[in-house]
Amino acid sequence: MNTKKTYAIGVDLGATTVKAGVVTKSGFIPDQLSVDSKAKKGPAVVLQQIIFTIQEIFGKYNPSECLGIGIGTPGVVSITDSTVQHPPNFTDWAKVDVAKQIRNKFKIPVYIENDANCAAIAEARFGAGIEFKDFLFVIWGTGIGGGVILDRKIYRGPYGGAGEIGHVSIDYNGRLCNCGNYGCIESYVGQRYLSQRTKEILLATPKDNIQTKIEKLVDGDLNLLDPEIISQAAEEGDPIAIGVLEEAGTLLGYALSSILNVLDLRVVVIGGGVSAAPAFVYDAIIKSLRSRILKPHKEGVRVIRAKLGNTAGIIGAASLVL
Repeated sequence: MNTKKTYAIGVDLGATTVKAGVVTKSGFIPDQLSVDSKAKKGPAVVLQQIIFTIQEIFGKYNPSECLGIGIGTPGVVSITDSTVQHPPNFTDWAKVDVAKQIRNKFKIPVYIENDANCAAIAEARFGAGIEFKDFLFVIWGTGIGGGVILDRKIYRGPYGGAGEIGHVSIDYNGRLCNCGNYGCIESYVGQRYLSQRTKEILLATPKDNIQTKIEKLVDGDLNLLDPEIISQAAEEGDPIAIGVLEEAGTLLGYALSSILNVLDLRVVVIGGGVSAAPAFVYDAIIKSLRSRILKPHKEGVRVIRAKLGNTAGIIGAASLVL
C-alpha cells in the first residue's frame, strides 16, 4: 500500500539560525523549529545542525509521507553541481555539497537554492507576487538580497548567481562594502548602516538635555538601535528617524531604477526585516525610482510589501519540492 505524500520540509539556513518547517502543498506551515546554525564552527557542524532539525521533524511526522527536503542557503548555489559556495558570515566554508550530504543521510529527494531566491519563489507562489508573472524581489535586512521572477520562475543566471542586487553601485567613489567594492547599495541602506547612521547623527546633534524619541526607546543606550526602533520612532514623529529612513528609501529607489531599466520589469516586492518600515519610506522609494527609470517603463511601476514575513524562506525552500 502506497503512503500518501502530504508535506515537504523547508530548511532556511542563516548565519545565526537554522529554521526548518513542515510545509503542506498549500504553503501552510503546521510546525516549525529554530536552532543555532553555529556558522562560526565550520561546515561539518552546520550540517549537523541542519540534520538535527530534520530529525526533530521526523520524530513527530511520518518520514514516509514526506515528498522531500528543500534547503535555502546564503551564498552562490552552483547550477552544475548544486554546491554552496562562499556563504557570507560562515567560517571556513569555500565549496560544500550540502544537498548530497543531506540526501545521503535521509535517502529522500533533497533540493537546494539560494535563500533570497527561495523567498522570491515563496512570494511568487503564495504571497504578494502571486498576481504578477514577472517581478523583482528584494530582501531588505542586514544586507540587500534579491531574486528575479520571470514568467513565474526564478531566474538564476548561467552560473547561479543572479539577483545580487545589493551590490549595484550607486557611487563608484562611495562607501566600502563588505564585498570589497565601493558604493554598493547594501553599504548605504543595510540594517547595520541604518543603525550606525542614526547613531552618528544623534551623537553629532547638540544636546539640550531632552532625549529624542529614539533615545527614549533605547533608554539612552544607542548600541541597542535597530531598524525596528528607528521605524517606531519615525512613526512617533522623530525627525532624525524620519530623515534616516527617507534617505534610505530614496537611495534604494535609485538602485532599483537601474535594475528595472536593465530587466524591463515593472513590479518590486520588498521583504526582509526592514521592509516593515512606515509607508512614507515606500513613498520615498517609488518617488526616486520613478525619477530615474526610463520614461517608457514608468507606466505600471509598483513597489509593494511582501506578505509572508519570516516564513518566506521555509515556504520557498519547501516549494523546491512541492
